[in-house]
Amino acid sequence: MTVNEKKVKLSIEGDQEALLFLLKQEKEKLYRTAYSYVRNQADALDIFQQTVLLAIESIHQLREPKYFTTWLMKICINVSIGVLQKQKKVISLDNQKFQSISTEIATSDEKLDLLDAIYRLDEKYKTVLLLKYYEDFTFEQIAELLGEPIGTVKSNGKRALAKIKKTLKGVYLDERTKPI
Repeated sequence: MTVNEKKVKLSIEGDQEALLFLLKQEKEKLYRTAYSYVRNQADALDIFQQTVLLAIESIHQLREPKYFTTWLMKICINVSIGVLQKQKKVISLDNQKFQSISTEIATSDEKLDLLDAIYRLDEKYKTVLLLKYYEDFTFEQIAELLGEPIGTVKSNGKRALAKIKKTLKGVYLDERTKPI
């Protein structure tokens, strides 16, 4: 049993200091995940706080200490999706952000287009891509986290990539193949 698993076990038994230690270890990952969904600092902080509160309230329900990070990430994802659904939020750039972005080099524009394409995907596709490529989860971990078969997760990942390629094909592929 690892040190963290021992701390998780202590947390389940009611040790608040152990739980706070574990939450501090996961705070950056939780914030990044929340931010990747809402793309807004204030909302991401609210999601982070809600996630921590839910974790504190329900740590006693965690059965397997080795799944603490997965359990915590699932709470964060569910809270993020809930916030998006509740607000039915439309993400737009204000003038100041647009001006600062327009001064960036082409690769930054491509990154923004890619992120925009990801955020336009259905939740099931977006979640797989964000966890796989931004949080470095394996397909097995994602399947476990989402409670879905690994084949479904892999299929959703492939479909998501195909949709993004289709979306960006007209923007970048056509421009690069034009004769000068």
